[in-house]
Amino acid sequence: MDCILHTERLTKEFKGFVAVDKVDLRVRRGDIHALIGPNGAGKTTCFNLLTKFLTPTSGRIVFNGHEITHDTPARIAERGVIRSFQISAVFPHMTVLENVRVALQKKLATSFHFWKPERSLDGLNARAIELLREVDLAPYAHLTTVELSYGRKRALEIATTLAMEPELMLLDEPTQGMGSEDVDRIRQLIKRVSAGRTILMVEHNMSVVSSIADTITVLARGATLAEGPYAEVSKNPSVIEAYMGSASVELVGAH
Repeated sequence: MDCILHTERLTKEFKGFVAVDKVDLRVRRGDIHALIGPNGAGKTTCFNLLTKFLTPTSGRIVFNGHEITHDTPARIAERGVIRSFQISAVFPHMTVLENVRVALQKKLATSFHFWKPERSLDGLNARAIELLREVDLAPYAHLTTVELSYGRKRALEIATTLAMEPELMLLDEPTQGMGSEDVDRIRQLIKRVSAGRTILMVEHNMSVVSSIADTITVLARGATLAEGPYAEVSKNPSVIEAYMGSASVELVGAH
């Protein structure tokens, strides 16, 4: 198996509370890999460890064959591991195009060239429009971001993530708080942008997970409960019980 990312006994403790407990995660190159589990299972903590927003108590993280356990968040991003967050993280009073251009500017290492006129960034516009087309936002390029619907703001976040040229995209709850129309739009978008990329996502919406994830890892109380394709994991009695409190209840459709 060609793993782009794997962890070995990854653990995080907070004053005696074990939030992530000896997790061995294997993410195959080119897959959409979903990390699921009940509230408090340790999913976002695991994401924070992978991107070094938190420092592991013990264990190892390996990306593309290189140990990144002790890398800084900036160095991990430079290696090609780029994440989104649960809370929308766009610049509301800039245009949609300008948001993507900022991400492209960061990639080009010109973020601190304050002495240059704004028109010096116009060379980034063509690439920014390409990225907006990829997420179906090109018609909104010159709209102020605050005017976008919530679902389109999340699509914009994916565009800014793509601007950083990720090898591995980490999406934290990409459909959280959305109505069914926006959920379906983001589901299709994730599937489309996964071509030639690897995606690891935390997601509560089981209809999204079941329809696009190649592999699912289930966490419960910080530890790995099960791993495999949805058809297999959804029938696992331990997984059903962890979600629903009863082995007699189907996981399908659970949120």
